[in-house]
Amino acid sequence: MKKLFEDFKKDIKFKSAGPGKKLTEDKSNSKPEVSQSTAHAASRKPPTKGAQMAGAAALARIDQQYRPKVQTSQDAIRIQVKRELEAEAAATAASQKNTEVEGSNVPQKDPSSYSVSGVYFICPLTGKTLTKSERELHIKEAILMRFSEDALEASIMMVHTFNKDKEKVKAAVDIISKYMDNICKNPTEEKYSKIKVSNKVFQEKVSGVEGTREYLQALGFESTVMPVEDEDKTEEYLVLPPQEPEALEHMKVHLECLQKGEPIRAKLDRQPQVFRPSQHATHFELPPDFYNLTPEELKKEQQLKSEIVERNAMLRTKAMREKDEQRERRKYNYALLRVRLPDGIILQGTFLAWEKVAALYQFVRDWLENGWQPFELMAPGGQKLKDDESMALNECNLAPAALLTFSWDAAVLADIAAAGGKTAVLLKPALFENIKILG
Repeated sequence: MKKLFEDFKKDIKFKSAGPGKKLTEDKSNSKPEVSQSTAHAASRKPPTKGAQMAGAAALARIDQQYRPKVQTSQDAIRIQVKRELEAEAAATAASQKNTEVEGSNVPQKDPSSYSVSGVYFICPLTGKTLTKSERELHIKEAILMRFSEDALEASIMMVHTFNKDKEKVKAAVDIISKYMDNICKNPTEEKYSKIKVSNKVFQEKVSGVEGTREYLQALGFESTVMPVEDEDKTEEYLVLPPQEPEALEHMKVHLECLQKGEPIRAKLDRQPQVFRPSQHATHFELPPDFYNLTPEELKKEQQLKSEIVERNAMLRTKAMREKDEQRERRKYNYALLRVRLPDGIILQGTFLAWEKVAALYQFVRDWLENGWQPFELMAPGGQKLKDDESMALNECNLAPAALLTFSWDAAVLADIAAAGGKTAVLLKPALFENIKILG
């Protein structure tokens, strides 16, 4: 039996030794085998620049998850947010580069041929005009710069702007509200004036929401390492020093500002423009910014235009037509609208596709010298638009572009004429400084 096991071991060792070689075989002619892993490594391509930037952004996010405690210094806050902004900028640049590669086969038009150069926004904090890709990063930087002027206001902006999940923001604000409510009701009790950073509720509900630490520190909380009761260790606490009754009243006001805070968003630039009377008023050439489509999808849209004629010739149900209309509305983020005035002058502006018709009426009214006088707007096809909040522009089939007709309210016009008055359509002179001709 012992010999049987020894023979069995020898047999296994012999098989694992690999293929044999002849003693007379020339070793110089033998070729070394290339391992599969070596061949795979040789064929592996180096990472692209976009992949490297995306990787850098990912590492920054991982680093952010384990970031050290926020210091009370505004310089530390500035450094922290700057790192986050740089990571986001790198990721955005990589994404844009990939989009450009994907849409490289899509024929590009001359920018000068477009009816409008693009979609632009205005930062409510700085007043600067921004492109779509610049707006988010610029607003974050503007909020960061606000810390040197008003840390409380800036931290509230951070909470509501830097975090996309509104439910998480609400939960964090609710917890902070409970903290402050307990402090205001029990100003002399020390246990209410300190927050244990490792506390489960604080970690799950508050700590993960950007701006909350900055807000608490702006209120006066200080980061302090303290011994834990009944335990032989120390932990970080946010501690609020004793406050005077007047200071507590101010905190209630600041808390109300946090509760009612809104995200800071760039406002759409209407880009008001006037044109001389033209037969080309219904001709629109829109830039890609107006479409909620990738370049490849935009190319397919051009190819599918020929199918529209065939589809219209088919007998289709109301449900089918409504489904197509909803799909069509989702294609466009913006609407370029022109209003032809009685003297032929054309007023043009850019709108969000889902804005209400009332916004269009207000835009026209703002640029009329006599905007107090009632007027009406007629959509293509003779549809009279109501000046209210009931309908969106895309629901009236005004997206992505349309020419509307302006007319004064007939009853008011008759009253003015009966009184011997005369109404002339007069746009504000500022618009005529850059009047153009439609080509």
